[in-house]
Amino acid sequence: MSSEDLTAPLGMGKRRLVRLPFGLIGAGLLSVIVTTTLVWVAVVDDPVGGEPVAVLPLDAVVEGVTSQDIEVVEIRPGIGDDLGPNLRPETSGDLLGPRYEMVMRPDGLGPDAPVTGLSLNPDTRVSERSELGFLPKVSDAGVRPLDAYSRPIVREFTSIPRIAVIVSGLGLSETGTRNAISSLPSDVTFALAPYGEELDLYMQQARMEGHELLLQLPLEPFDFPDNDPGPHTLLVSLMPDKMVERLVFLLTRATNYVGTINEMGARFTSTKPSMQFLMEKLKGRGLMFVDNGTSSRSIAAEVAAETRLPFSGVDVVLDEVPREDEIDAKLLQLESIARARGVAVAAGSALPVTVRQLEKWSRDLEERGLQLVPVSATIDR
Repeated sequence: MSSEDLTAPLGMGKRRLVRLPFGLIGAGLLSVIVTTTLVWVAVVDDPVGGEPVAVLPLDAVVEGVTSQDIEVVEIRPGIGDDLGPNLRPETSGDLLGPRYEMVMRPDGLGPDAPVTGLSLNPDTRVSERSELGFLPKVSDAGVRPLDAYSRPIVREFTSIPRIAVIVSGLGLSETGTRNAISSLPSDVTFALAPYGEELDLYMQQARMEGHELLLQLPLEPFDFPDNDPGPHTLLVSLMPDKMVERLVFLLTRATNYVGTINEMGARFTSTKPSMQFLMEKLKGRGLMFVDNGTSSRSIAAEVAAETRLPFSGVDVVLDEVPREDEIDAKLLQLESIARARGVAVAAGSALPVTVRQLEKWSRDLEERGLQLVPVSATIDR
């Protein structure tokens, strides 16, 4: 023992370092981990503990693609939580995006094929001959012209807003009529002017392209006769027999239409006895009625509900000011109404500017979460 050991305080002598066998400990831990992993893989069927697994059969070899080009990405639950209400799936099994029901087509074509070749001649079940031409009627079996001539909805979306667009004045201008028929999608509804030329020809051309049709009825405005819709205008002062006489003339001007829409008529549509008489007659003929939306005093919706006449009302008149910017603004307003209520109806004339803006607007309508439909799809039948 050295002198330093004798003079040092107790417990404060030189410390001896103990060397632990870290190499052996590390090797032992590694051996335990490897052994446990091998046993887990051998015993458990799903070693990833229930994480989502996608198995994709590769039926074809894609040239230029190797296994290194395939990447596994994360699959997160609740992917639909941030979607809008119209696109959120109702159940976990639904596909994302708009849902629709396939409508069986008698021609055997697929759901994306255009609806063309609607009936071009009067359906004998819902037509009767008169001295002036064919009149619409309800068949003995209860089939209405509304049923026989309406355009089927090939893809009926169940959760996105519907928009119907009516273009009126067909037959008044050959150029405008042909331009509308050739330019606009088949879900646009056309309204034939009773004083137009070659209405049968334009009816057939429009139906051949899949368009649903209405017939315009000239009704009395407040400033009649200074503002005169035509020689067979329905007036509130007419006796019932004269009213029927004029109505028969108008209804025989064309065929294959699902209903009527008023041309002018602010006074007529605000006069209840006249509207009741007209709507009873239209109901008896199996037709629907569309209020053109130009008069805030119209009671058409009220009377239609009382008489149980199929009815639709125009929400937006597109071309009161026939300029591109004004029409585009009206179309945005139309979309807002449709998103808020689920359905909206617009009307415009066959002016070149209106047709042009409608054609542009309709190109990507479904991509924007909206569906264009014929006007008969906006009513409760």
